[in-house]
Amino acid sequence: MVFKSTDCNWPGDDTLMRAYHDEEWGAPLHDDRKLFEFMVLDAFQAGLSWRTVLYKRENFRRAFDNFDLEKIAQYNEEKIQALMQDASIIRNQAKIRATVINAQSFLAVQAEFGTFDQYIWQFTKGRTIVNHPTMNSEIEAKSTESDAMSKDLLKRGFKFVGSTICYAFMQAAGMVDDHLENCSYKLK
Repeated sequence: MVFKSTDCNWPGDDTLMRAYHDEEWGAPLHDDRKLFEFMVLDAFQAGLSWRTVLYKRENFRRAFDNFDLEKIAQYNEEKIQALMQDASIIRNQAKIRATVINAQSFLAVQAEFGTFDQYIWQFTKGRTIVNHPTMNSEIEAKSTESDAMSKDLLKRGFKFVGSTICYAFMQAAGMVDDHLENCSYKLK
């Protein structure tokens, strides 16, 4: 794909960022394991660039047992300390511990709703919210929906799920489509 001036410009000409933009960002996602992966990655992004996280994505998959919820929910102190020594991921102890807590909370949501997908999409009434920004400055950092999602996730014990992180998650999971109005992605 050739980058056009009307495309979303945040990926620039970075091949991996462009592939993420073209193949994942804003595309509706309904697979629980993938939803958990984005929840983890978006939490690790807090305070960092998405590019930094995206370039470590495969390392995160390896380090966190391919985002296997049951395994992560059982991580003990020894495993947490081993992750803290893994230079191929972002070694933030609070975020690593939050991943374990979030896996446990995610499993509880699955038990209550059948799937996390069933639960999480209620915040957009089961549909993708399509915004029509014409420039990056029109893309919001949070919304009333991400505020509500954050509040409910926090109530359920999740960590690193503030409204801004939830909004980034919503974009990643295709619950929100913030592609620029004339982005060629929208033409697919």
